[in-house]
Amino acid sequence: PIRGEQPLWDFPEGSLAARETAAYLVSEGLGLGVVPPTILRDGPAGEGAVQLWIDHAGVQRAVDLVNASDEGLRRLALFDAIVNNGDRKGGHILPLSDGRILGVDHGVTFAAEPKLRTVLWAWRSKAFTEEEREIIASGLQGLTDNGALRAQLSPILDGEEIDAMAARLSDLATTGCFPEPSPDWPPLPWPLV
Repeated sequence: PIRGEQPLWDFPEGSLAARETAAYLVSEGLGLGVVPPTILRDGPAGEGAVQLWIDHAGVQRAVDLVNASDEGLRRLALFDAIVNNGDRKGGHILPLSDGRILGVDHGVTFAAEPKLRTVLWAWRSKAFTEEEREIIASGLQGLTDNGALRAQLSPILDGEEIDAMAARLSDLATTGCFPEPSPDWPPLPWPLV
């Protein structure tokens, strides 16, 4: 529940549940399918985010995958670059028995200022595939003033954060490749798992 969120110095108080929900909306809106179904719901302790429980292969399997060149991880790395994930740890990666990979714990996403911290740097500077370029173009279209994705996100994210995501998508489209770690802040989250 929102009332149980621990305040963070660099995110608006009471906004983490909305970010969890927004992450799911972006994942689905762009056809990435890397976040379990997540909704805002009013419960016994007040409004909060509810996410579908996913049985997975475990944290050790996720840690083993971090340096792999798995396509599911590549999709998750693209998603993280789009949503500006400031906290992609190995323990936030859920390898599924069917081979798919999902990501969880997206409360520290969508900041207007750059914050990308992830264990998924295996694709840094790698050129996007045609499918990835199409995903990026779809995101840009969805975030226009009349775009469907912007309409879904506007009630739960600040306009500046949505505009920043559009700018990140534009930058990704221009560079045509995965981002490099920034020299201005630590590229890895702590702890790593």
